[in-house]
Amino acid sequence: MVLVNGAFIDSVKANDRGLMYGDGVFRTLRIVNGVPLHWERHYLRLKRDCDAIGIVCPEIECLTRELDAVHGDCVAKIIVTRGVGARGYLPQVCSEPTRIIMTSPLPAANFREIRAHLCTLRLSHQPRLAGIKHLNRLENVLARSEWREDDVPEGLLLDIAGNVIEGTMSSLFLYSSGGLIAPDLSLCGVDGVQRERIFEFSSGNGVPMEIRSFGIDFLKQADEVFLVNSVIGLWQIVEIDGMIWQKGPFCENLRNWLQ
Repeated sequence: MVLVNGAFIDSVKANDRGLMYGDGVFRTLRIVNGVPLHWERHYLRLKRDCDAIGIVCPEIECLTRELDAVHGDCVAKIIVTRGVGARGYLPQVCSEPTRIIMTSPLPAANFREIRAHLCTLRLSHQPRLAGIKHLNRLENVLARSEWREDDVPEGLLLDIAGNVIEGTMSSLFLYSSGGLIAPDLSLCGVDGVQRERIFEFSSGNGVPMEIRSFGIDFLKQADEVFLVNSVIGLWQIVEIDGMIWQKGPFCENLRNWLQ
């Protein structure tokens, strides 16, 4: 199913700024029995990201009505672009945003422990866009093209300074010595809903949480390493290019809590 501005069509205008410049933001979430999981959280993130780049976010009531057309279990992607505009980078102040809702089947593979690829691509630094789920995802596309093994579902991304940041489509966490460690996303990376939920788990269950910059050597010393997003849930990493971690109990307990 594809909805563009509330209509069942599957195309946008050629001069939409989302197409021309990646000028927009998006969210991806699970639909279970027709119900979008954690919808209010996703909407607040969508609005935050729209505000950060100066796009008028559609009202939650509008998007909720359009999501009501989705039935069953699936993945929904919500895109908001700045809308149709004239050629040139300068955005028109009064342009009407374009909203797109599209659905796809849930992933066929149900991984719990995974091997991951260490990407050679390095994320650039741009504090103005750090944390935002914007449409400029060419870095992720190039990183994901580095491997094609079916049993390696995700890759790990570092920034240009060698700091571990995230997966190509997921947020990264370490569990070490009884506490959680999350990468610093002040220069790059995506700050998603599941990352927010992990922070809430930490504060509500007495598990210390630290946000910091760290490299591969620090990653190697962790007791457990895992990835989360709103579609996959939680994947525990057991190997990255020869680096091995044992399956641990913390990830299993956290997976149950997230579900």
